[in-house]
Amino acid sequence: MAWQFRNDTPIYTQLIAQIQQRIVSGTLLPGERLPSVRDLATEAGVNPNTMQRAMMEMEREELVRSQRTAGRFVTEDEERIQRLRESMARQRVKEFLEGMHLLGFQEDEIVTFVQKEGENHEHSGV
Repeated sequence: MAWQFRNDTPIYTQLIAQIQQRIVSGTLLPGERLPSVRDLATEAGVNPNTMQRAMMEMEREELVRSQRTAGRFVTEDEERIQRLRESMARQRVKEFLEGMHLLGFQEDEIVTFVQKEGENHEHSGV
């Protein structure tokens, strides 16, 4: 997954969000060793201090654990990962619903629209 950044949010919070997405999607597995801060920073094209800040925040949230000589690892707490996954999903649904309401859609129209798009997605083979 390529790193993508916007200008409207601090880079370190975007790093956190993208690493969290990798964790909840299973791209990064529970207990998996993460690349070094320097390697991650190089891959993302950011300053190592910025990546370090993101890592420290994820350690504080207990999504990542650090072992002094072995590096950092994704948490093995699958319940924590599942809670994060659900929280991220709720946030995306909330944003989607707010956007649909701004477009003038009512609840029943949104449900119908999503069902139709789901069928189109299913038939497209994506």
